[in-house]
Formats: sequence, structure tokens, C-alpha cells
Amino acid sequence: MTVISLKSAQLRDGLTLPYAEAGYPGGTPVVFVHGLADSWWSFEPLLRRLPASLYGYAPTQRGHGDADRPATGYAPEDYAADLVAFLDAADIPSAVLVGADGGGVPARIVAGSHPDRISGLVLLGVPATLADKPAVDAMRESVRGLSDPVPRDVVEAFMAAAVGDRPVARGLVETMVEENLKVPAHVWKETLEGLLQADLRATLAGILVPTLVIWGEQDGILPREDQQTILDAIHGSRLLAYEGTGHAVHWEQPERVVADIAAFVAAIEHPGTSATP
Repeated sequence: MTVISLKSAQLRDGLTLPYAEAGYPGGTPVVFVHGLADSWWSFEPLLRRLPASLYGYAPTQRGHGDADRPATGYAPEDYAADLVAFLDAADIPSAVLVGADGGGVPARIVAGSHPDRISGLVLLGVPATLADKPAVDAMRESVRGLSDPVPRDVVEAFMAAAVGDRPVARGLVETMVEENLKVPAHVWKETLEGLLQADLRATLAGILVPTLVIWGEQDGILPREDQQTILDAIHGSRLLAYEGTGHAVHWEQPERVVADIAAFVAAIEHPGTSATP
């Protein structure tokens, strides 16, 4: 298992984000971007399993976990700007971005707008669109009614919806519940509304970097057709569908996700090699 170091980065606007760092010197930089209400802990199972070829960074986004909590600035574009600023603060000239769930939206914004900084993009259970999803409608109603402190039973219900039939480490689920509970109600509301109000299809335009889409066939939030929209929009993108796996593919199958990311990165750096292990 790879050792994880906890650090903090001060962005150019003064915002401080904690982040986890793991891997081996000389490994390709991979920056992991979490979704709504999560933190760097969402990627702990992946960071622990990184091979020698990869070096991982997992920042906690503004308003989440132990990061600074500005009063405003929770639209996808704000998170994307933070992501670029994080690359600068951590002195990462170029990286592969791995976005999970809603974190894939700012990741793909950056991939499309800063191709000089991004060598590849991996999307883990990331929506093409959100406003047309019945499961998201129900979530929106729940989130609209939130006030501080955010109720534990609401968070636990969201956690349950994220996984399929495969077992997830009990300690991870408990940790993620606690991390979700750190997020103020207004951040839940503004982040979700930002995703729902944004033209998410437009954020798929202009992405020219190699892109890998990983999706669980038991995802109760995102149907296969949604993922096809991503494939149709990003030229040359590939889909890996995990049988018997739910929305949080990186929680249910961390070994497989790490192996697929490593193979994807190897294929980028050494064209002509296989992109699957």
C-alpha cells in the first residue's frame, strides 16, 4: 500500500485547500477531483493502490471537508478555476485529471480550456447531464430543504444510493458520511444548483485530450444513454462498463479502477501500447 501524505495548498486568491499526495517520484501526475459533499477521502482507496508509474494528488474542494469555506463561488466554473490554481500552487505543469461524479464537470471544463496543462481525462460515474434524471430530482428536493446541521440520515441515504451490490469497506462509508456532514447546507445547495443550472453539454465541447469513461452498469443515477452522450461529444473517448457495479465505481472496485487508469496513462505516454491491462 502506498503511503499518503496530507498537505495544504494556498491558491492565488488566498483560498487554502488541503490535499492528499501519494505515489512514487517520477510517476505521472494524476489529480483526482471529488464530487458534491465529498473530500480527498473519496479517493483514499485509489491513492493507497497507486503503482510506481503514477503520482497522485487529491485536493479537497472549497466548502468541503476541511477546506476554506468562502461565502460564495460554488458554480462549476469556480471549482474549475480552483483546479487550475491548484495545479499552479502544487507546481504541477501537466497532469491527468480523474473526476468522480460531479467532480468530473470542473475536470472536463479544465481539460477543454487548458489542453496545455492536461494530458488525459478520466471520468468515473460522471453525468453528461443532470436536470433530466429522476434520481437527481429527488436529491434536489432533499437538498433544498437542508439546514445546518445537515441531518445524518439524509447523508446516509445519499451514500446508499451511490453503491451497487458489491461490498464497500465499512470504514470508508463511515468516513465519507462524516466528511459529508462537514459541508454546510448552503454549499450543498449552491453546488447542486450550480450543476443543475449549468449547460453541462457545453462543458463536453472542445475536449481534445484522450478521455476514458468508467461507469458501473448498476448505476442507479446515470443510465447507459447518459454515458453515450459523453462518448458522442468527445472524439476518441472510450467506455469501460463495470458489470455488477454501482455509481461509485472507485469505491466498489478500486483495484480495477487503478489498473485501468494506469493502463490508460501508459497508452498516452507510449502510443501503440494497449489501453487495457
